[in-house]
Amino acid sequence: MRQNPMPWFEIYVADMKRARTFYEGLLGIELSLGEMSGGDMEMYLFPAEMELPGAAGALVKHPMRKPSDQGHLLYFSVPDCKPTTQWAVESGMAILVEKQSVGEHGFIAIIEDSEGNAVGLHSLA
Repeated sequence: MRQNPMPWFEIYVADMKRARTFYEGLLGIELSLGEMSGGDMEMYLFPAEMELPGAAGALVKHPMRKPSDQGHLLYFSVPDCKPTTQWAVESGMAILVEKQSVGEHGFIAIIEDSEGNAVGLHSLA
C-alpha cells in the first residue's frame, strides 16, 4: 500500500496548558488527552482518523524533549495563511515568514508557537 512517509508527529512543549490553548485556537479544534499520558509524559492528541491520508500527532511534554525553533518544521493546513498569521500576532506570537506564494502549491507562512517552536502554515488561497 502506498502512503505518505510521515504517519505521526509530536510537537514538544514546556507548558501543556499554554500550548493546548494556542493550538486549539490556531486550528479551531479540541485536543484530547492521550492514553500514554502519565509518569513524566503528558500527551494531548490532535483530532485524526488514522485511516485517512495525512499525519496524526500530538503535543507532548516530556523531560527528554524540549521545544525548539531550530528543529523540524511541520505545516498545518489552514483556510488562508493571512488571517491565521494575524490571529497568531494578536495572540502574542511572532511571524517568522509572512504569507508567500509557493506557485501551483498554494501559499505558506511560518509563525512561532507559544512554546518557541517554528510552525508552518499552508493554504490554497
